[in-house]
Amino acid sequence: MKRILLFVLTNVAVVAVLGLVSSIFGLNKFLGPRGLNLGALLGFALVMGFTGAIFSLLISKMVAKWTMGVEIINDSPDPTHQWIVQTVRRFSEKAGIGMPDVGLYEGEPNAFATGAFKNSALVAVSTGLLQSMNREEVEAVIGHEIAHVTNGDMVTMTLIQGVMNTFVIFLSRVIGYFVDRVILRNDRDSLGIGYTISVFVLDLVLGFVAHMVVAWFSRQREFRADAGAADLMGTTQPMQHALARLGGLQPGELAGPVKAMGIGGGMGSLFSTHPPIEDRIRALQERR
Repeated sequence: MKRILLFVLTNVAVVAVLGLVSSIFGLNKFLGPRGLNLGALLGFALVMGFTGAIFSLLISKMVAKWTMGVEIINDSPDPTHQWIVQTVRRFSEKAGIGMPDVGLYEGEPNAFATGAFKNSALVAVSTGLLQSMNREEVEAVIGHEIAHVTNGDMVTMTLIQGVMNTFVIFLSRVIGYFVDRVILRNDRDSLGIGYTISVFVLDLVLGFVAHMVVAWFSRQREFRADAGAADLMGTTQPMQHALARLGGLQPGELAGPVKAMGIGGGMGSLFSTHPPIEDRIRALQERR
């Protein structure tokens, strides 16, 4: 979940800065002699939408290291660190990808993988994960993260986020133009306050809708990464046990509060980047 949150927040920040700069320098004026120039607006939306997503992907490793306080342990002499690095190396070779940077950070049980390229990714685990799981379960979590890298999930996420950004930017400005010209009857050459306010509000509202789409894809890829971890380990049991541990349960139990990695039920589930843990365990059980 951390890697998705970092990606989305960075992307939003970049798009917001680009929008502010374009407003200051007058780069987002799409009025022609016959009204709104949809072609120019679409081109602007594409550039703005994908620039934010691509830039956030390119700096994802740096942002993750900085914000999470990740310590790179590839060359660490510590026996536990060496075991983690060798586990990452073994799975990477089996998956056919380059050796990632391996990191450790202080925090609750969790792990993440990020990076713009399969052969130069970052895989990081938390100290809480090492303290709360046995080695087989930790290996399953590492396999899960390696599967994310192998599947190219961060690149795919970037493309989806770019498309969503484009639609948000395009639709908010088309609707803002309609509000300004038709509803508020602004007949001046320049766009009025109705356009500015409408675009600001719609960027936020449509941004939430776009995040639902991104979150839906993220939930689907978690199932694929779970399956990838099972393939790397040759069995589904370690991943099932690791998920159960993350949910605060003993392996095999499915009752109680098991949705530790996602908001379960109702509107909240639409924004969750991870499916409920019991659904992930059930999907693994069905692979037998």
